[in-house]
Amino acid sequence: MDVVQLTLEACALVFTPLPLILLFCGVLFGTLLGALPGLGSILALTVCLPFTLMLDHIPAFALMLGTYVGSLYGGSIASILINVPGTPQAAATNLDGYPMALAGKAAEALGWVTVSAVAWGIFSCFVLAAAAGPLAHLSNKYAGPLEICALIAMGLACITTLSEGNLIKGLFSGLFGVLLSTVGMDPISSELRFTFGFMSVASGIDMLPFIIGLFPLSEVFHRIYEIYTLPDYVIIQCHKIRFPSLREWFARKWVTLRSAVIGTFIGILPGTGASPAAFISYSMAREASSHPEDFGKGSVEGVIAPEASHNAVTGGAMVPTLALGIPGDAETTLILATLTIHQITPGVRLMLDNPVMVHSIFFLLLIAYIMLTVAAIIMVRSFGRLIRLPNAVLLGLIIVFSMLGAFIARNNYFDLLIALAVGLVAFGFRLGNFPLAPALVSFILAPQFEYRYSQVAIYRADTPWPVYLADHPLACIFLVVVLFLLIRPVVKSVRKWREVLSHHNAP
Repeated sequence: MDVVQLTLEACALVFTPLPLILLFCGVLFGTLLGALPGLGSILALTVCLPFTLMLDHIPAFALMLGTYVGSLYGGSIASILINVPGTPQAAATNLDGYPMALAGKAAEALGWVTVSAVAWGIFSCFVLAAAAGPLAHLSNKYAGPLEICALIAMGLACITTLSEGNLIKGLFSGLFGVLLSTVGMDPISSELRFTFGFMSVASGIDMLPFIIGLFPLSEVFHRIYEIYTLPDYVIIQCHKIRFPSLREWFARKWVTLRSAVIGTFIGILPGTGASPAAFISYSMAREASSHPEDFGKGSVEGVIAPEASHNAVTGGAMVPTLALGIPGDAETTLILATLTIHQITPGVRLMLDNPVMVHSIFFLLLIAYIMLTVAAIIMVRSFGRLIRLPNAVLLGLIIVFSMLGAFIARNNYFDLLIALAVGLVAFGFRLGNFPLAPALVSFILAPQFEYRYSQVAIYRADTPWPVYLADHPLACIFLVVVLFLLIRPVVKSVRKWREVLSHHNAP
């Protein structure tokens, strides 16, 4: 099937009323939850996930991708207007966005943020379209059972990057996901494991109750816990967006282009995410600026650099998610979960088995960024009223939708107990500063690793490992990357301790 035919078929699926309506609803909802402090992208995606069960593939992905795009942008609104980043990646935008607002330039700051998000989000979509296909075809050409097993191991090793600065706690969180993924029937022998007599989990713990407990329920518990310690919001009144002129935009084209390239590249690296991209781009913009002293005081470059970067992450992060089945960041882990729930296996066969659907995802991301401008105008106009929603109403709605989603997956009341139990454990993790994303990554990838490793054991038979590995050089490369991902944080920790000790022992 040639590219023209694929494009026409994808357009026929995307440009129909239901996907477009759901895409806009997702963008609007994502922008709303991204703008409300303490919620953010992961919660927005998790709340939407149960509703995709009632939809066909394309409408389901339209809802999730729209929410993904909107939530990444929405955090910047709160960052600029109330000095509270709605999402972690918006913390970099906050450094200069709020000072601009204090100087009476809130509308200008929002305009720069919106244009940067839309322009470089679209740029990342074209990178996705260009890179995902060749990468998947290359992987499929050389990928056997051992290569796929090593690739999944690389995805599991990305837990170390998701746990940056908190490695032991991140590994513990990942172990929690692995343990829960082993509950139920063994994929090879069909024996029951760790069910403790509860036949409701004989087929395993369903992904949806696990995700719902891990993110929205734990978030609700945590918000209730800290509700009385949150400061009162001081809202800068701004009900419009002033977009920059073409002359103003082109005067800063190199700053935004550099930031977008950084964001796209970091997005392609599995397990990194938007927050590192935003702060790296901010630092590089400051280093390259002719007026670095203006940063932190309301610099326009300090606003557009992180914004261009973390929105460019979206297309980049989707490359390993679609082409290799490895989530690019915590948010795309939920996109990966959506594919899995809809019985679509992401990875090396996706581009070959479902090319029309993959091209549809390209178009959905592209249209979502175009719709983002309209959603931004609507949200800015109503932000002051939204931020004053009573916490009881907001948290109550999240609980209702979450528990409904946990139940409708299998119409199993036991899943409500699982969601609640996972939520309580995840709440404990939050209190102890344990990252939650590693638990989700390991829960999704561990069963696939177990199954593929069993295949490798059958294919290898009595062949010695050195001989078997010598016949699979691509798998060896993947395993070297796994080793690097595992050793790198240990080396960094050792260096850090040496610096501390040398500083302590210095006269």
